[in-house]
Amino acid sequence: MKNALTLPDGYVPLLNLKETEKAIRLIKEFFQTNLAFELNLMRVTAPLFVQAGTGINDDLSGIERPVSFPIKDLDNMNAEIVQSLAKWKRMMLADYGFSQGEGLYTDMNAIRPDETLDNLHSIYVDQWDWERVISEEERNLDFLKYIVKKIYDVIRRSEKYIAYQYSRIHPVLPEQLTFIHTEDMEERYPDMTPREREHAVCREHGAVFLIGIGSPLKNGQPHDGRAPDYDDWSTPVGEKYKGLNGDILVYNHLLDCAYELSSMGIRVDPDVLLQQLEMTGETQRKNLLFHKRLLNGELPLTIGGGIGQSRLCMFYLQKAHIGEIQSSIWPDEMIQECRQNNIFLL
Repeated sequence: MKNALTLPDGYVPLLNLKETEKAIRLIKEFFQTNLAFELNLMRVTAPLFVQAGTGINDDLSGIERPVSFPIKDLDNMNAEIVQSLAKWKRMMLADYGFSQGEGLYTDMNAIRPDETLDNLHSIYVDQWDWERVISEEERNLDFLKYIVKKIYDVIRRSEKYIAYQYSRIHPVLPEQLTFIHTEDMEERYPDMTPREREHAVCREHGAVFLIGIGSPLKNGQPHDGRAPDYDDWSTPVGEKYKGLNGDILVYNHLLDCAYELSSMGIRVDPDVLLQQLEMTGETQRKNLLFHKRLLNGELPLTIGGGIGQSRLCMFYLQKAHIGEIQSSIWPDEMIQECRQNNIFLL
């Protein structure tokens, strides 16, 4: 257990339980209002589960098991708790008739039983899932950076807002977000693991957008896994780089680690979908509902992603464990060890 848990020396929560619960509400209300304004998004209602076998559920890195259950009144049809809503959102943009420059966001709640439980990871995931219609001309790295900067501005604005509400909290995010490609990181830190590289660049810059998640690097392995059917991670965008997706990472001073706040990207078009399915040996997915609709030209070109709600709150409120923000299930040993170090899990 000690390998999965970081215990900051002399940790004392800045806010008590009641203050924390109030601050969580303030953060969530402020952040989603500003995100919707900056990206021209409308809030919609989203499913907690979808029908299995349709290709709608997110496969994340491709190895996580979705939680599933039969529905008695539908001839025991199998349903799955969503892992994210990357594909569902794109279908809704088409079905609801959204135009270029318009988008949606929603509260996504997921259960991921394969997570390794530690300070940052829980089997319960809550995030804002968002998606926006774009044009063919906007499927480029410059437009991706433009949207990422808007999101980072909202992240910094929200940090300043909650610090204004509680004088014990002091903003730590840098004014500028640094953009860096996974290929550059591999060249710069050839002897480090991907996680070690993230830690190094976050510690140096404070906040980075790491471009190119999913495409193989020079060593033949991707920096991190991505499913082949939502983000575009294989299309060349220059003489050297590949990938129109990435992660917003910040440096967590309390835990001395790279800290992911958001994963996002320009989504696959039909050609890229086929290319990435071929690269990953998943061509059988072409026969699933979502993939058929995309290949038939029924879905718009989009950009989208997810932003962790508990992750944001934990970072802003300078908590040592995500269990201080959300209620979940933890090993008894972790609960006891946290209590002994002034970390009280909900």
